[in-house]
Amino acid sequence: MTPDDVQVLLQDALADCDVTVGGDGSHFEIQVVGDLFSGLRPVQRQQKIYAVLQQHIAEGAIHAVNIKTYTPDEFRK
Repeated sequence: MTPDDVQVLLQDALADCDVTVGGDGSHFEIQVVGDLFSGLRPVQRQQKIYAVLQQHIAEGAIHAVNIKTYTPDEFRK
């Protein structure tokens, strides 16, 4: 899987979010900015990302992810 593949998966599943993905092989750095994170605890935010990637993690296409999530206001600060 490439960073572009992961980015497309996340963008398709998380409408109205700004998604950036870097990395190589099966290790990815993921940053998602969106209003859907408002009022959610950090674990709840990560669960939204993992829900999208779970099948690919189970299949071994994705081995490790570093996830950063922000609301638009948090990202601007």
